[in-house]
Amino acid sequence: MQSVLIIDDDPKLLKMLQRTLTYENLNVLTAANGLEALPLVAAHSPGLIIVDWMMPKMDGLTFVQKLRDEDNRSMILMLTARDAIENRVEGLESGADDYLVKPFAPAELVARVHAMLRRVESRPENQKVTYADLSLDPSTREARRGDNPLSLTVTEFNLLHLLLRHPRQVLERRQILNGVWGYDFGGDDNVLEIYIGYLRKKLEAGGGPRLIQTVRGVGYALREE
Repeated sequence: MQSVLIIDDDPKLLKMLQRTLTYENLNVLTAANGLEALPLVAAHSPGLIIVDWMMPKMDGLTFVQKLRDEDNRSMILMLTARDAIENRVEGLESGADDYLVKPFAPAELVARVHAMLRRVESRPENQKVTYADLSLDPSTREARRGDNPLSLTVTEFNLLHLLLRHPRQVLERRQILNGVWGYDFGGDDNVLEIYIGYLRKKLEAGGGPRLIQTVRGVGYALREE
């Protein structure tokens, strides 16, 4: 089931949108402002985020910019009463994918939500990825090295998926932590080394050559020696 996060400080509108999209068989999360929404994004990785522009604590524009600065790939639909062209441009240039002016018809919102979620499903990161003798299919949550299936935890799967989407590229430690554990990750950085170790042990169990290379002082790269 697709997850949608709705962020709005109007409790009546928030409840209406939650009810409407739940009826569309979507898993709906809600938050009253951008600051409250950040841990939900990190924990649930929603495919679509619907965010109001004007909110206390952290407004929609700041929230969107923060997500894009951290390379978050969720689709974003911005809601606002501001209908001037320059406002639309500002919202889209901040990183939003679409823009809907209040008041709006619920039917139009639903149509846009479904259209944007279809774009999420067609993205390359939701398609099978391969490198060398490694393959990973996000749609079935299956991973293999050669003919051997890999039994991976959720975190191991997400870490390998990130590396496979960037073969031969050097990924910085912070980039990997942000991409796998979330941009508000505040734990011990050694967790990355631990999970790299877990992955290497599983990938090399059959005697295959090492594919996850350490780039000292920088991070890691998925590439053949």
